[in-house]
Amino acid sequence: MAENFRQSEILDIARRKGRVSVEKLARRFQTSAQTIRKDLSDLSDTGHLKRVHGGAILPENASVIGYEDRRKLNHTAKTRIAKACADDIPEGACVFLNIGTTTEAVARELLNHTALMVVTNNLNVANILSASPQIDVMVAGGTLRRSDGGLVGAMTTKLIAQFKFDYAVIGCSALDHDGDILDFDIQEVDVSQTIIARSRNTFLVSDTSKLQRTAPVKIASLENIDRFYTDAPLPPSLGQSCAAWGTELVQC
Repeated sequence: MAENFRQSEILDIARRKGRVSVEKLARRFQTSAQTIRKDLSDLSDTGHLKRVHGGAILPENASVIGYEDRRKLNHTAKTRIAKACADDIPEGACVFLNIGTTTEAVARELLNHTALMVVTNNLNVANILSASPQIDVMVAGGTLRRSDGGLVGAMTTKLIAQFKFDYAVIGCSALDHDGDILDFDIQEVDVSQTIIARSRNTFLVSDTSKLQRTAPVKIASLENIDRFYTDAPLPPSLGQSCAAWGTELVQC
C-alpha cells in the first residue's frame, strides 16, 4: 500500500499516464523535489513504480497492471493512434485485430466502417464491433485468458492460418530499441506471428511508453511491419532503422 495520500495520488497518475516526473509532481503538490524523490523511492521499493532519470514509470512486467488500468494508460494517445489507423483501413476489407487495449480503441474507430470482415482473438473487440450491423465479426476460438479476454493457443493459431487478411492490426507489450516487438505470453506470440504471416499489410499500434518496458519473448521486428502508428518521435537510431527497412512511421 502507498504510505500516504500523496503517494496514492502519484500512483494513480502513473497508472493513467504511464510515467511521472519529479518536477511536475513537485509543482502539483507544492512541495520540494527532495520530498517527491523520497515518495518515488518508497513506491519503487514496494514494487509499485520503477525509478528512471527525472521521475518514475510503471514496472516493466505488464502483469502487475490491471487490464482496466491499462485501458486508462495514455488514453489520449491511444485514441489518436486508433483514429489514424482506422482511417487507413478501406471499406470492404478483411481485417484482423489482436489482443490489447490499443487494438480495442481501433475497433471503436471502425464502428462507422461498412462491409468489413473482422477476425479477432479478442473478446472485447468482438463485443465492441457487435454494435455495428455493417461489420461481420468472426472470433478465433481457443483458450480464454481471463485477465484480458484474449484467446490463445493452438486452436486459435490453426484458425488464423486459414485466412489471408488484407490488414492486420496488432499491439505489443514492449518495444526494444533495436526494433524487436516483445510480449510476455509465448502462446500469444505464436498467434501474433501467424497473423503477420497471413496478412498483406501489418500495422503496429503502440504508444512510445512501450519503449520504456521490456518483455521476454520476441514477436517480430519492426522490419516485418508495414506501418507503425505511434504518438511521438522514435529514438533517432530506431527511426533510421525503420527508414532502412521500409517501415512507414505515422506519428499521431
